[in-house]
Amino acid sequence: MAKYRVKLTKAEVSELQKIVNKGSHSTQTYRAAYILLNVDEGEFGLGKITNARICEVLKINMRTIDRVKKKLVENGMDAVLERDKGSRVYEKKIDGEVEAKIISIACSEPPKGFAKWSLRMLADKMVELQYIDNISYVSVGNVLKKTHLNRGK
Repeated sequence: MAKYRVKLTKAEVSELQKIVNKGSHSTQTYRAAYILLNVDEGEFGLGKITNARICEVLKINMRTIDRVKKKLVENGMDAVLERDKGSRVYEKKIDGEVEAKIISIACSEPPKGFAKWSLRMLADKMVELQYIDNISYVSVGNVLKKTHLNRGK
């Protein structure tokens, strides 16, 4: 594994000390600030402390220290102190057309032997009629909740 050397400027050290000493920040930000202040090898640092000692005091893993140092060297101070935004894109399965079909089935007569549609029956009927490949009863409930539809009589 590559060794990353951290040499902070005077401005960076003062910014990290402000984070540690006052204000409300996320736990991740505090932890990163403590790590960076303790591994700093620059002239404005508090004095380098061994990674083992940092792990012991902060109750973290050595790998965490390596990741923080790597992120600082490769991406800069802001990337270390700010939480990453998720990059995953969720595709919506239920659009307006599917919602309309769920509502139309929910407003229709329930199957013989039942007083009203249950969420599971609605989900099964949607798949049976091939309006959608698969759908959970929770999603059906969310659609009906969103439309304020009362399935009771």
